Amino acid sequence: MIRYLTAGESHGPGLTGIVEGVPAGLSITEDEIAEHLVRRQQGYGRGGRMAFEKDFATIKSGVRFSKTIGGPISLFMGNRAYEKDDAGWPTVMNKEKEAPGIEKITLPRPGHADLVGAQKYRFDDIRPVIERSSARETAMRVACCSIARKFLKHFGIQIGGHVLRIGRVGFDSWNEIRLTADPLMENGAEAVYKAADQSDVRCLDEELSQGMREEIKIRRKEGSSLGGIYEIVITGVPEGLGSFVHWDKKLDGKLAQAIVSTQAMKGVEIGLGFESGHRHGQQVHDEITHEDGSFKRRTNHMGGIEGGMSTGMPIIIRGVMKPIPTMLNPLSTVDMKTKKETETRYERSDVCALPRAVVVAESVIAPVIANAFIEKFGGDSMEEIEERYSL
Repeated sequence: MIRYLTAGESHGPGLTGIVEGVPAGLSITEDEIAEHLVRRQQGYGRGGRMAFEKDFATIKSGVRFSKTIGGPISLFMGNRAYEKDDAGWPTVMNKEKEAPGIEKITLPRPGHADLVGAQKYRFDDIRPVIERSSARETAMRVACCSIARKFLKHFGIQIGGHVLRIGRVGFDSWNEIRLTADPLMENGAEAVYKAADQSDVRCLDEELSQGMREEIKIRRKEGSSLGGIYEIVITGVPEGLGSFVHWDKKLDGKLAQAIVSTQAMKGVEIGLGFESGHRHGQQVHDEITHEDGSFKRRTNHMGGIEGGMSTGMPIIIRGVMKPIPTMLNPLSTVDMKTKKETETRYERSDVCALPRAVVVAESVIAPVIANAFIEKFGGDSMEEIEERYSL
């Protein structure tokens, strides 16, 4: 089974990733991994760091002649802020010696991991928490998960995402979203992300895109921040991935964990999700038909999952991202050292990271689908899986 780990700090030397369990014989290159890293760095409302970081993951092991060899794949991605000695980061993040005069950061931000992380690990300085909990870590997640995305694409499974809402501006209903996104999905989920990428807020509707940009401008002037809602779709998924027999084998449960375990995510829904609670049964459940020798659904309100298993319909997932807690217009906090109430300090940040977070969400669900696929059709090599999948 595919599993990945990341290591590294936001302003340390770089990020490291290890991906294990990838079958032998999968074609993968650094340029293919870079595709989604570039996408992650694009989007209206981004902060200053995105202007100079040019993320590129170098494959250090596990690949020979552009094909996986069955062993762990290791990746490394340098941090340019550290390499350029910007703001003295090699001194601030030195792994051996603490230089005199380094400022201890003792003002935790509301809504961030700062205070609880310092309490948990008994730090008198929140810098270690800031560095590891930072969304910078998602760059390596995208790199690692790009390998799982390539595996899925080999079997015709595609992933794409788009923004539904930023702040007050967005789609108003499920039907409105389906009229916009579903025609694109007929050509595969990648058609959705490629169309969304034409908008700098990754919204499929140009009028809404303009409204979202204006919303970001307003909050930027106020010194505030914005979150929003996005949708991820997966096409080409065969029926029967996941299982109903145990709680921890349910596909929707695993997908939900992948989304909510990503920085700043506060909610997830499958298909109609919470809107199901506003409707009666005939408006929620998907009627079953039998056409051209196979079972189908007339609608896809369940988002491609019933009883914890894929139905063969496109999987539809929505995630909710909270506003970023780092803001120019500060909130009140308490100094961990003096215990006095004061204002938070500003760390360089985006006003709205949602357009970039869509790429992260697309990525983190890839290993979930890949593992469910391997569980059903698995083998140690691509050739072996192809033989079993074609039976």
